[in-house]
Amino acid sequence: MVTIRDVAQASGVHVSTVSRTFSAPHLVSAETRNRVLAVAEGLGYRPNRAARALTTGRTHNLGLIVADIANPFFPPLIKAAQAQARERDYHVFVADTDENPLMEQELIETLCKQVDGVLLCSPRLSNRVIERLRAQVPFAVVNRRVKGLPTVLMDVGQGVRAAVGHLADLGHRRIALLSGPSGSWTSEEMHATATDAAAEAGVELTVLRPNEPTEQGGLAAAAAVAGSGMTGVLCHNDLVALGLIEGLRERGLSVPGDLSVIGVDDSLPGRLNRPKLTTITMPTAAAGRMAVDLLLAAVNAGDSGTAALARLETTLIVRESTGPVAPSALPARLPASPAVR
Repeated sequence: MVTIRDVAQASGVHVSTVSRTFSAPHLVSAETRNRVLAVAEGLGYRPNRAARALTTGRTHNLGLIVADIANPFFPPLIKAAQAQARERDYHVFVADTDENPLMEQELIETLCKQVDGVLLCSPRLSNRVIERLRAQVPFAVVNRRVKGLPTVLMDVGQGVRAAVGHLADLGHRRIALLSGPSGSWTSEEMHATATDAAAEAGVELTVLRPNEPTEQGGLAAAAAVAGSGMTGVLCHNDLVALGLIEGLRERGLSVPGDLSVIGVDDSLPGRLNRPKLTTITMPTAAAGRMAVDLLLAAVNAGDSGTAALARLETTLIVRESTGPVAPSALPARLPASPAVR
């Protein structure tokens, strides 16, 4: 079995230099670090992470907690976060809360004993609980504002404003927002922005909430939408939008012929659907990478650094699920007054 002493001897450096190369690479010159890593790779040496944790007080593990791993919003974020962490010699433990705040709290309390930091993605816990839990380990959050925590926000409001304007330009004057679950920052942000944008555009907005952020949530909302007289619908995410389209189809309504539908996430299912879904992009991969960087900065600062805030832009992608308002939905025109002779 290859030991750290074997690597040190073959590299021509002290054992402590090899140790620092793996535990604190920023303290070793690039030339020495590259030489040690090359020798270690050639010899097949793998550092003992448990022993390193005892020496450095670091596990080199991070926790990543998501609301629903089956939601296509999360996998790109998870993959990007794992890749970013690997580049910094960290492993990532991924946990799924199934949209359950009690399970979320339980997972956080369990992971805190095994990781150097926790990344919360679209958490459902209250800010008060998160602030209490952060005393155990550094935190960073994605799509949530918690005082004092490093944060990455995908500016969904930017895309929502564009979506409302797009529907207004197509002639829609009565639109609905299928909001998301309670405790969702994204849902609250969409609600606030859609309300303002609708008022500015002279559009009537009806908010239907809360809704399960899945296809079933969209299916369940279809009856209310079909009988509402609304002609355009902005959904919490692509899954809700796809479920809504199916529910409307079952009721004999077509998209975009009878109603226009917009999703959020730009997920693969939405791109493959017929009609292809008009949607708001969410830069999930970029958010995953940036969140890991912010979390590790907090870990290295002993959670005493500034609470950095990063905002990522979102955009509207117009595809096939939106179109001009149906003539039958337009207000009836009054007959012209007879000419005065």
